[in-house]
Amino acid sequence: MKPTAIVYVSHTGYTARYARLLSQMTGLPCHTLPAAKTLPKGTPVIYLGWLMAGTVKDYRKAKRRLDIRCVCGVGLGDAGGQDAQARKSNRIMEEIPVFTLQGGMDHSKLSGVYASMIGTLTRVMAAKKNRTADEEKMLRLLRTGGDFVSGEQLMPVLRWFGSL
Repeated sequence: MKPTAIVYVSHTGYTARYARLLSQMTGLPCHTLPAAKTLPKGTPVIYLGWLMAGTVKDYRKAKRRLDIRCVCGVGLGDAGGQDAQARKSNRIMEEIPVFTLQGGMDHSKLSGVYASMIGTLTRVMAAKKNRTADEEKMLRLLRTGGDFVSGEQLMPVLRWFGSL
């Protein structure tokens, strides 16, 4: 059965922006996870959550109520770069497509434990000798921030959705 809604959870706004953009591109209604409680149990959805250490935030909580047909994880890394890790960390079945999208970094939207974790990650990466080009790119993002939300990154999701 084709998804009939988009459900998401966002912390700094990048995942919310992707969810709204995907909603505009597919015509599917978009709901936050708390608001999705109004959807009938078992509603087929596309689920978007932010990535933290390879885990898609609140995926398991959403899975208990909804029929998740596709998972999009939004994180700091390049689009597609964490697909396998997100599948493994969240124990997502092979028949459910997983897409990872690059969101961004805005230090002003981080607080508490998340700000502390990003600070620690930045210090660890900065102290590392002989960083790869990808690690240098990530360190720049951690230090200066950036916004990578784009419709182009959603093209693989749209191709999957259109093939149903």
